[in-house]
Amino acid sequence: METGLQGKVALVTGGGRDVGAEVCRMLARDGAKIAVNYHSSSAEAEALVDEIKKVGGEAIAIKADISDYDAVDAMVAKVVDTFGSIDILVNNAGYVKYQRFVESTPADWKKQIDVCLYGALNCSHAAAKRMVDQKNGRIINVVGDSSRIGEANISLAATARGGTIALGKSMARELGRFDITVNTVSLGLVRSGHQDPEFLTKNMDRILKAYPMKRIGEAGDVAPMITFLASEGASWVTGQVISVNGGFSMV
Repeated sequence: METGLQGKVALVTGGGRDVGAEVCRMLARDGAKIAVNYHSSSAEAEALVDEIKKVGGEAIAIKADISDYDAVDAMVAKVVDTFGSIDILVNNAGYVKYQRFVESTPADWKKQIDVCLYGALNCSHAAAKRMVDQKNGRIINVVGDSSRIGEANISLAATARGGTIALGKSMARELGRFDITVNTVSLGLVRSGHQDPEFLTKNMDRILKAYPMKRIGEAGDVAPMITFLASEGASWVTGQVISVNGGFSMV
């Protein structure tokens, strides 16, 4: 399928590793120019930029704390100054701390909400302003299925991501007249560098009981859906929450 991504400009938050990196690779393969946002993964982000350039793509890495609006606005301005526009925003970055809610503190709440909710707010606001002027754009939020169905020990991230879902639906209603779509991809457990491999090995049989596909996800399972939502083929898809989760939830 022709994606229509040739020459488009995509900013992917948390793009230096795991799902974000695979999204950057796939969008670049379809001809998009890539801005890889990172906060602490400098080496991974720069390596990814080099990888994309080696196969003829265009990419830059930009460090920014997405919980800081001024930093985000400057990042989006740099993307536009470098590539001429911002056509696609993938709000992928997040932060999760596993703990029981009654054992959490307001400090725990703040960091997760700052990154998972305010990060999406900041990036969406800074990018949408430019997209309205262009009268075109794609915004794709990435959340965990806990934000839709609830999950023990990650209540704060689930709460923040639930707000992101509401933001996406409301923005879709406001921005559709400017040919801007806003959608959310909701994930089951996807393997990443943030996870404890010993924990996964020890608990994999128990985890897989919740997955009809009998495996957890990989970054390559997620990137095609995000690429589709960024493409011209999804020009009449907006305000949706689409699960990519191996059957973990079916609601």
